Amino acid sequence: MRLEPNLEFAQDRLHDFIENNLHEYAYKRNYDYGPENRSNISHLSPFISHRLLYEFDIAKKVLSKFPYLKVEKFIQEIFWRTYWKGWLELRPDVWDDFKTSLYDLKKKDKQYFDAISGKTNIECFNDWVNELKEHNYLHNHTRMWFASIWIFTLKLPWQLGADFFLEYLYDGDIASNTLSWKWVAGLQTKGKHYIARPDNIHKFTNGRYSNIKLNTSMPALTGQQDYLIKNQDFSNFQNKNDQLLMFDTDLYLSDELIDKYSKIYLVENNNDTRSIKLCENVLLFKTNLFNNIECLSDKISIITNDQTENLFKSNHKFDVIYPTVGENLDYLNKLKDIFDLDLNIIFRREDAFCWEFSNKGYFNFKKNIPKIISKFLV
Repeated sequence: MRLEPNLEFAQDRLHDFIENNLHEYAYKRNYDYGPENRSNISHLSPFISHRLLYEFDIAKKVLSKFPYLKVEKFIQEIFWRTYWKGWLELRPDVWDDFKTSLYDLKKKDKQYFDAISGKTNIECFNDWVNELKEHNYLHNHTRMWFASIWIFTLKLPWQLGADFFLEYLYDGDIASNTLSWKWVAGLQTKGKHYIARPDNIHKFTNGRYSNIKLNTSMPALTGQQDYLIKNQDFSNFQNKNDQLLMFDTDLYLSDELIDKYSKIYLVENNNDTRSIKLCENVLLFKTNLFNNIECLSDKISIITNDQTENLFKSNHKFDVIYPTVGENLDYLNKLKDIFDLDLNIIFRREDAFCWEFSNKGYFNFKKNIPKIISKFLV
């Protein structure tokens, strides 16, 4: 399926999925039928990760048609990203350590280049590499198989695999991606890692792959670091200035938000200012999303990297929709230091409430989803 980076396409895709496929999601979601058949999943993650579609709006639409227990699995999947973001917000050093480890690792090993070129002796893995590069998307179950094969069969550093995903995925998300790779490796949840098994791949690819030779007896990686929770204040929800900055990690613009400002700037963050470089397709996807959002109102303008100086020379006071731990927050902090900006960081009420349940594992978060829904959607 070809994704069009605009709001109308995203909304139409959501509507079509709810009306025609959601009722089968719970028992079909783990099957990867290949890039030409995504009817069993929503394929909305590229829009959710940029918040062109807002998780709570999606949940509201879903629950207006189905009772919660009928769509519980889908709602839980929608909120996985919210949970991961909250978990990382409370432990931001994980992101810093991940970046540092990438600098220390050398991408010169032949096995690494064979892996990212799809030239291993594992047919399914090679196909997934090519699919990722061509479509900039992989099914969630396939991402788990891919990461497991990368770590335990090819024995490559998990950090390089996470970096590879971020380079090519339209829905590349710092929190979800980094922590999911750590989970597969056995470094996120003590005593738990994920081993891809040939019979499981054969079954859930609908028999597309057979005779797969994998290492299925590897123990979890060791060296897990415990990260202490850092007390954070996510309680500021009030606007203070008449101009707003937004980044590609949160493009949700309600009419109410637009009405509060005389000017809204979409701040571009290209490869010149990123720690992890993105492929051309992903950069273009983000650019096209910005272009689409800019059309919503004459108040909205895109600010490219080379335009920041002119903007911030003339004005130092801005509201900012909090971009969350990752590349955009790093860039925002650099801009703040360079131009001595006076920033009012605004958090989403929904995020702040959800992140209260992100201090432990996902089971704790999951059991509180009905409470989250009742607070904001009822």
